[in-house]
Amino acid sequence: MLDMKVGILGGGLTGLTMGNLLNCSFEVLEKESECGGLCRTLQDQGFTFDYGGCHILFSKDDDALRFLLNALRDNKSKNRRNNKVLYKDHYIKYPFENGLHDLPLEDNYECLYHFVQNLIARGKGEINSPENFKEWCTFTFGRGIADKYLIPYNQKIWKFDPGDMSAHWVEGRVPQPPAEDVIKSSLGIETEGYTHQLYYYYPIIGGIQAVISALEVPISSRVTTGFEVTTLARDGHGWQVSDGKITKSFDRLVSTIPIFDLVAALEGVPAMVQNAVQQLKYNRLITVLIGINTPNLSDLTALYIPDRQILPHRLGFPSSFSPRCAPHGKASILAEITCPSDGDEIWNTSDRAIADRVVGDIVKLGIVGNKSDICYTKVMRSQYAYVIYDLDYLRNIRIIREFFKSLDITLLGRFSEFEYLNMDACVRRAMTIAEELNRDDGCD
Repeated sequence: MLDMKVGILGGGLTGLTMGNLLNCSFEVLEKESECGGLCRTLQDQGFTFDYGGCHILFSKDDDALRFLLNALRDNKSKNRRNNKVLYKDHYIKYPFENGLHDLPLEDNYECLYHFVQNLIARGKGEINSPENFKEWCTFTFGRGIADKYLIPYNQKIWKFDPGDMSAHWVEGRVPQPPAEDVIKSSLGIETEGYTHQLYYYYPIIGGIQAVISALEVPISSRVTTGFEVTTLARDGHGWQVSDGKITKSFDRLVSTIPIFDLVAALEGVPAMVQNAVQQLKYNRLITVLIGINTPNLSDLTALYIPDRQILPHRLGFPSSFSPRCAPHGKASILAEITCPSDGDEIWNTSDRAIADRVVGDIVKLGIVGNKSDICYTKVMRSQYAYVIYDLDYLRNIRIIREFFKSLDITLLGRFSEFEYLNMDACVRRAMTIAEELNRDDGCD
């Protein structure tokens, strides 16, 4: 096809990466007034917050990481990651199985005992292969680590029973530690679980949206914001894309918008496909942005909190990512709270009440001395945050992908492919698709 024109639906990280890599004609269509998706940043009163959740740059994929870092040029710093799990008022090295020595002695013993007993039972073939995520946690780590941390934390973040979740997705996301590492960690011998995450990069200025801005600049003339895709229609071998006011023509479509929005814009979607899309599960996200009148509040990168009495599942510390994320003499915290896609009591609670409760939690935990130390709060809400892999996921996603493949519409990115993809994985997927399109006659 000569002079092929590609329509890229969505101007988040994935869509902009595609635009930077394509050799043919294209246009990025973004419904919001600015690009970024979940990688957007609020800068207010000297504070910088990535309000779609804390984002840092790391990867085992050297090419994907290099792509992101090259986009930032000199606007980046390298930091050592310092994550902890808060368990019974103890700060446990993250990942949990690499910090057993930090546990109270009895908990340390129970974790190690059940881990070893589990290894023996598995070696004898006395344990069946796991059929869901909850069973996988126990099968891999033993009852101690699973019951004390993995299962309660995952129940809290997913707002979904781990026993009703598929285990297919854990490979590469939840590492299976060597037995010697767990034993060493129990005895207090230093070990590292996520070596590729030991160091991370972050923009010095501008938060994670600095990556988005850097990717947008070279292709800005081919990015259209304020264009919400409401209708998709076949036009011979190509597509007509409309926002209800303007119609644009493309030869190929790459969709990075949520699969729900894509299906809503497309006429004639079979009932089986619509049903599969409706059954997909995901979480919304509330972030509470907190400024504190205290310098050097913490050297933590993130704190994971399995205790369900504390509202956030994770606290990030942006002022430790870059000193430019907070005014001089101040610090910052970003609290993350997940909510089911159909809403719950917390989602329907007022911003003020949520902020007050989170502030109360961090004071109760001793992270901040008292409420008078707080100088800034703001609550932000994201409709789409985390993909949930329920037991019907693989069947439903197969139906959806086969349908869009038959239409020659490429699904790309977290909520279009409907996969829990990190930033580096989104870049890698875009690299792969761009390479395929660039091989076509019209993209040479």
